[in-house]
Amino acid sequence: MTAEKTIPIINGKVVNERGQWNNKIEFMLSVAGEIIGLGNVWRFPYLCYKNGGGAFFVPYVIFFICCGIPVFFLETALGQFTSEGGITCWRKVCPLFEGIGYATQVIEAHLNVYYVVILAWAIFYLLNCFTTELPWASCGHYWNTENCVDFNNESIANFTNPYATSPVMEFWERRVLSISSGIEEVGSLRWELAICLAIAWVICYFCIWKGPKSTGKVVYVTATFPYFMLLILLLRGITLPGAANGIKFYLYPDISRLSDPQVWVDAGTQIFFSYAICLGCLTALGSYNSYNNNCYRDCIILCCLNSGTSFVAGFAIFSVLGFMAYEQNVPIEAVAESGPGLAFIAYPKAVTMMPWSPLWACLFFMMLIFLGLDSQFVCVESLVTAIVDMYPKTFRVGYRRELLILGMSVASFFVGLIMLTEGGMYVFQLFDSYAASGMCLLFVAIFESICIGWIYGSDRFYSNIEDMIGYKPIFFIKWCWKYFTPGICGIFLFFLIKYKPLKYNNVYTYPDWGYGIGWMMAMSSMVSVLHCVSITNFALISTNNLNTSKASKKIRLVCRAIYLKFIFFTPLESVCHILKTRRNK
Repeated sequence: MTAEKTIPIINGKVVNERGQWNNKIEFMLSVAGEIIGLGNVWRFPYLCYKNGGGAFFVPYVIFFICCGIPVFFLETALGQFTSEGGITCWRKVCPLFEGIGYATQVIEAHLNVYYVVILAWAIFYLLNCFTTELPWASCGHYWNTENCVDFNNESIANFTNPYATSPVMEFWERRVLSISSGIEEVGSLRWELAICLAIAWVICYFCIWKGPKSTGKVVYVTATFPYFMLLILLLRGITLPGAANGIKFYLYPDISRLSDPQVWVDAGTQIFFSYAICLGCLTALGSYNSYNNNCYRDCIILCCLNSGTSFVAGFAIFSVLGFMAYEQNVPIEAVAESGPGLAFIAYPKAVTMMPWSPLWACLFFMMLIFLGLDSQFVCVESLVTAIVDMYPKTFRVGYRRELLILGMSVASFFVGLIMLTEGGMYVFQLFDSYAASGMCLLFVAIFESICIGWIYGSDRFYSNIEDMIGYKPIFFIKWCWKYFTPGICGIFLFFLIKYKPLKYNNVYTYPDWGYGIGWMMAMSSMVSVLHCVSITNFALISTNNLNTSKASKKIRLVCRAIYLKFIFFTPLESVCHILKTRRNK
């Protein structure tokens, strides 16, 4: 491990320690807070119902075993073994694939900009919950139009306006977003949301400004509180009329859906999204572990906890949607939503039909904020860790690390403001669908598996793991690194072939330049891997351009031998020596 308790004094200043978790609980809660986020609540349940209910668990479990756990364990163990962040860890084991680290941090930088916008929306909704009547429960407000209709039992049977909209939809689109007609019309900044975004960033900054020392304490609250809220909402949901129909709709298996390739694509991408793999977060969090921490056991527990949370969240969500369909006398398909549509339209609409609706709305949005908050600040912490580990002599002196976090937070805040304009929702969708898309994550996962499974060597990495935890994990994981996980390449290619242009609400089509911006964001991470490979290969080829004299040939052969050893088989004996020295202290 390159982290040492003290680093030589530089220019008369002592370089700060890298830091470690105080105990295993801090590590477990930090990882749980990162991987258990909004996707568990608003994406997984929707994918279940959309892709055959209980039948969806078949491809989900296959990807969970063959891809989720192996890659999750690979990244965590790599961070713990090297004690390095998301970039320098790959430099240690295989400099040829250092671009993997850059790719993960590019994706993470994109996430840091747009994910926190969801927190701003949730904070805005939460602040509007402190009233006797929820503002999206009825029409008659200044943002409502003449087409606004209260969809209660009476009005559903009587209204005839084909352009009718619900008060919750108008609150979302006209009060919160003030959405424009397209991305071409950016419009003005929504200052109320900008203030909410600033609040989110201030909270995020103080959660991580002292590294593991502050993060490890904050996660005791941020990682556990959502479970209490989820349990309360679950107990409330299953007692509502119509809840049983919603749960049946959620779980009833449609085996015929397994023949649809899109079901398998959704299962694979959900695993990569929900497990925060290929983002560098797990590597950074694992790097703060002690050398002999049993990361293998931790990963199994955390993966099962993540999937279990997604499963239970489905009961909480679909019990309420079943109640909502029962009250409106409509099919559940008519009220089921995914993503922001579930969090800011369907569920808020459902709580207006309950007694004490402001209380339940308040609990729901508090849960969303805590779910998103720890995912957000762990992502920022991971990016900071990667930069600090690249330049330790620069950023571990004095308060430079804190200033780096401040600079990143301020920069991300100002970039995020574009998503809080009247046309910001269209920009948000570009980030969500391209910058951190399944394509990018699958692409990075393929190279991670190839690097460890074939270039560095799975047997060699297993020996490193055995040195850390005292035994070798089950051999199946090694097979996954070498064969099964890279096999996702087929799904990755299918995902590209079946590409469908992004649309907002399945209606608005982006202009060509909008799609161009989206693909540029997607390629910015994928190109990072290939760019580093091409640079190192160019250096190798350059050694062939020496003069052909006997002396030059000898120099060329030596250069090639040194280069190949450095690029492909960088010896970690020196790293192991540091790690063992640190372990014995």
